[in-house]
Amino acid sequence: MIFLLDSNAFSDLMRQAAGVEAKLATLGADDKVVICSIVRGEILYGLARLPPGRRREALTNQAAPLFAAIACAAVPESAGDAYAAIKRAREERGLALDENDLWIAATASALGATLVTPSSAMNFP
Repeated sequence: MIFLLDSNAFSDLMRQAAGVEAKLATLGADDKVVICSIVRGEILYGLARLPPGRRREALTNQAAPLFAAIACAAVPESAGDAYAAIKRAREERGLALDENDLWIAATASALGATLVTPSSAMNFP
């Protein structure tokens, strides 16, 4: 099974949040944890926005090994189809969602992955 971390779940890993780390530790050998370029971009943007200094350096040092250890899956062409369907379905229900979050969800759908958010971290296998 593939698990796609969203930006908040990745941030939780950077902070070594117990919930996400504990769940990742229970995954089987055939399970795969990934991020996508949108998540990578959001994390890097957040780091770039911080003023130079110890906090930015510390967070950058926390992100670097995670970027090295967690594969960054390509956004497949079919994510565009999923994006359109998800966005339209949410519009019809009067629900808004951040554009990047839409693309992350669409990427998870196109990859056949389970999207992991902090709220779902306690629920994934």
